[in-house]
Amino acid sequence: MNTPRINVTPLIDVLLVLLIIFMVVAPIKPSSFKAKVPNEPVDSPARPEPNTLVVAVDKNLSLSLNQLRGLGTVDDPSPLVNKLKALFGERQTNGDIDETGKVIRSVFIKAPRNIGYGKVVKVIDAVKSSGADPLALQIDYLED
Repeated sequence: MNTPRINVTPLIDVLLVLLIIFMVVAPIKPSSFKAKVPNEPVDSPARPEPNTLVVAVDKNLSLSLNQLRGLGTVDDPSPLVNKLKALFGERQTNGDIDETGKVIRSVFIKAPRNIGYGKVVKVIDAVKSSGADPLALQIDYLED
């Protein structure tokens, strides 16, 4: 009785064909890409948007709206909520609307990195209760 043998010749042929294919394709593959880098910004003073509302949480957990300080703390945000409601009411009477026809009620919240998540959530809840919509978080104020 003959012992079975595996004929490896077809396997070697396939491997040689794959080797030739990879040798031909490898030099064709791009080795770098070009990126478009933006130009340096022109030194023009950026004017803030007058309708932008930024609620900032300070390191001592006090709240401020734009440059107006002393609007409560994280644990007692009621002065901030009252101020936001008053601002939204003024915007309603003045007709400050966006391109969709709604009163501008967008608010940004920024807080330092070392403040706990729960404290920031309390501020988010307080700002939502004032009628702000949409709400956004700013990440450019992350000092410790």
